[in-house]
Amino acid sequence: MKDFDPAATPGYPGAGKKDASTLTERLGSELSELQERLFANGKADPEQSPRVLVVLQGMDTSGKGGIVRHAMGLVDPQGVALKSFKAPSEEERKHHYLWRIRNALPTAGMIGVFDRSHYEDVLVVRVESLVPEAEWSTRYAEINEFEAELVAGGTRLIKCMLNVSFEEQKARLAARLADESKYWKYNPGDVDARSKWPAYMEAYEAALQQCNTAAAPWHVIPADRKWYRNWAVAELLREALTDLAMPWPKADFDVEVERQRVANS
Repeated sequence: MKDFDPAATPGYPGAGKKDASTLTERLGSELSELQERLFANGKADPEQSPRVLVVLQGMDTSGKGGIVRHAMGLVDPQGVALKSFKAPSEEERKHHYLWRIRNALPTAGMIGVFDRSHYEDVLVVRVESLVPEAEWSTRYAEINEFEAELVAGGTRLIKCMLNVSFEEQKARLAARLADESKYWKYNPGDVDARSKWPAYMEAYEAALQQCNTAAAPWHVIPADRKWYRNWAVAELLREALTDLAMPWPKADFDVEVERQRVANS
């Protein structure tokens, strides 16, 4: 993880924060049309239409919620399915760890967004020793197989590791305690996790190294600069939707006949 600069701005076309809002919002019109094409194809041909899944992983305060508001918020919300994965419920614990993930996958024509994901089962589970190493260590290969299956089945997978620095996380936690309107965001458990930062970074390194495949590569997003983080994820979504090259669905009716019927109605 030390090789990734949390304050970097790779690929950013602007001059910095001053034009970030403009550049991010400019993506909105293109994203809106691309997402509508995806949604329309999902309605017209659910069996063949692709779907998109954005996986957001990162330490607390890295900005998963901010991306949902500022990047995913650029498209029509009816075409977005958001799922936040907390500690598994009693029912979920009765099943394989991927069971709840499979149940939340986006349907045809939808953009799914996972706030945390199946990677919790090789991150938190590993650091907190929730299962034996012999169990969690086999999950990397299982996750690769699962993701390859998703991609082969028509899901475009965008995996984002939001890389916030130890120092920036401290500043953001302090900011939450300095503003009563942000108390609801503060979780005392976040400080407990900070005490295990090296172990979490080691766990993230393992996930990035072992689950970075051709079918489902990782994108490490510098997250110390919120404006860059939001632009970067929005740009990844634009690139993914553009690559799908979806045409508008063809009419399954006689357009000229229907025009005449409307004119005469």
